[in-house]
Amino acid sequence: MRDRYRRIARVEKTHGRQGEVVTVPVRGLPSLVREGLTVAVVPPALKGSRWHRVVSCEGDGRSGSLVALSGVSDLTAAESLVGRYLLVRESDLPDDLALHDAARLVGRTVRDVATGEEGVIEEILSGPANDVWVVRGERGELLLPVIEQVVSDVPDEGAIEVRVPAGLGWEVR
Repeated sequence: MRDRYRRIARVEKTHGRQGEVVTVPVRGLPSLVREGLTVAVVPPALKGSRWHRVVSCEGDGRSGSLVALSGVSDLTAAESLVGRYLLVRESDLPDDLALHDAARLVGRTVRDVATGEEGVIEEILSGPANDVWVVRGERGELLLPVIEQVVSDVPDEGAIEVRVPAGLGWEVR
């Protein structure tokens, strides 16, 4: 079976003279760039390798990460990467990515297992500790923290079952 790949970051700009670059997550993803990860730069340059290993990665991930890639050791090489994207094998992505992938989540239905109430994920907010799903339903809006006690699994299709914590309720519009 062929490997499947996923675009995870865009090279925003260079940093310093040692070939480091700043990457930003794409399509609402959290930062997935980490030390040791093998990435492909696309579109590829005409000369040189498109494959690199992340040698170091620093930063908060939400606003950008400072990244050093193997084979990129000077400012000229780093400048050639600006505006390009980093791809990774899907098998190298975290198992819980489905909980944070805005492209797969926005528009999905969630159902409270206790009450049966349903709503649709309208937006995903990124917080310092966890993401928050903004869910809109018949009774209004619900801000749902994405933690294991609330959301344990995201199936490929159908409603996402959640356990709304005591004290959280639908805000009337």
